[in-house]
Amino acid sequence: MAAQRRNLMQSHQSWTDDLPLCQMCGVGTATNCVYGPDGKGTESHPNEDGHLRFRGEDGCFLYGVFNGYDGSRVASYASQCLTAELLLGQLNSSHTDNDVRRILTQAFDVVEKSYFETIDDALAEKADLSNYLLPHNELSAQSQKVQERLKELEQEVSGGATAVVALILNNKLYIASVGTNRALLCKSSSDGQNQVLQIGRPHSTDNEDELQRLAALGVDSARVRQAGQITGQNSTRRLGDYRVKFNYNEIDLLSAAKTRPVVAEPEIHGSQSLDSVTGFLLLMSEGLINALESAHGPEQANQEIVAMVAAELALQTSLEAVAQSVVERVKRLHHDVYVSGRQRATYCSRHEDMTLLIRTLNYPLADGGLPPTQGGRIYPVSVPYSNSQSTSKTSVTLSLVMPSQNTLTNGTNTASTLEEGTPTPGSQSPTATLQSTNTQTQSSSSSSGDGSLFRQRGSQAAQPDETGRVPPYVDFSQFYRLWGNDHGDGQSTQGGLGPQ
Repeated sequence: MAAQRRNLMQSHQSWTDDLPLCQMCGVGTATNCVYGPDGKGTESHPNEDGHLRFRGEDGCFLYGVFNGYDGSRVASYASQCLTAELLLGQLNSSHTDNDVRRILTQAFDVVEKSYFETIDDALAEKADLSNYLLPHNELSAQSQKVQERLKELEQEVSGGATAVVALILNNKLYIASVGTNRALLCKSSSDGQNQVLQIGRPHSTDNEDELQRLAALGVDSARVRQAGQITGQNSTRRLGDYRVKFNYNEIDLLSAAKTRPVVAEPEIHGSQSLDSVTGFLLLMSEGLINALESAHGPEQANQEIVAMVAAELALQTSLEAVAQSVVERVKRLHHDVYVSGRQRATYCSRHEDMTLLIRTLNYPLADGGLPPTQGGRIYPVSVPYSNSQSTSKTSVTLSLVMPSQNTLTNGTNTASTLEEGTPTPGSQSPTATLQSTNTQTQSSSSSSGDGSLFRQRGSQAAQPDETGRVPPYVDFSQFYRLWGNDHGDGQSTQGGLGPQ
């Protein structure tokens, strides 16, 4: 079996060539980039991310995003092998939640073990050559050849990947994660608001649960927290990476561990029923998350990415175009912050590979000339914004979604919603809610917009006080003008819709 797997990897064939792709999702990607002093970017290595999106039998769907490092081998292998371990007859509609969680855990275990089987021979050769070099200090021709071969072998066996996987079975959602990728579920709640749920927390060196797990194994968790990384990565769970799996006793930070500290065991969340859910699921690589957080800080990253997706869903006619457009937005935003020279520019000198997978849930795409929200229209509202980590004058452009009929359409193409009792055209001005709640495992928000978040406003922005906050102020002038024009009022801020 190990020989078959090695041959399969070398031939670049796939176990899953015959499985149909899911047509209800789209994927966007961007390669890593390092900016020079002139603002121009260069790629520092080939793309190391991977993804999967397959439709199985019996109403089963499988999606995943893999963040590779030190090469793409593990991400590529995991995306193929995990699919083969889950969609070739292992799952069916009769399985209970416990069955599904057990099968998911077993699948990750098989991926880990079978990957290491594919590099067994290379690891053995590497160990043998390393022993050969030990008594030889002189740089003979033979020693140089051995060192060159050792470098080749190291490139062949090094590297790992983190993963976030979504499984939909019996219209129930399961999320399995290893490492620092992210899953978000955006759905309309029963009270008419859209909620953004972050499913799970990253397995990183600042995750308290992970630090406690490492401490129970004898690792100095305080040192791990202070270091912020383990062998160059901040993840505490990974696929592959033989160094932390087999040689962890030789790593100073992990040397006191009683057993393998960095594991590939997934944390599984679910099931979560998707019956009557309208919204979308997002799977994001760490590179995409870090690029957005580097540019704007981590506080509203989930809400921002959902706002971008909602805006593109209202504009694009294919999910592939939606996902790619959102990735390009994040990439441009990250670059613009770098060249601006503002305070956060120091965090934006480079970004890693970015991958975004979008799976819609009863969520319509733009249909020809129809405006967003099934015939409603997005009207911009400018809200000044300031951040304690930034002194720049910026604003958030949110949206009020007004239905084309006299009833609210539940805002399925945006995360902005109206309160109950929304007036019909010609009555008092409409209102909107902006709500954000964050917990360890999820965050929810009813804010969104046309994606133009944090647009520069120059001198129009309110000045932040000593705490970095701005006085309460919202500019509805553009909203009133567009509403008046669209409904023949001929009024912008006087009479009718304007402030009374």
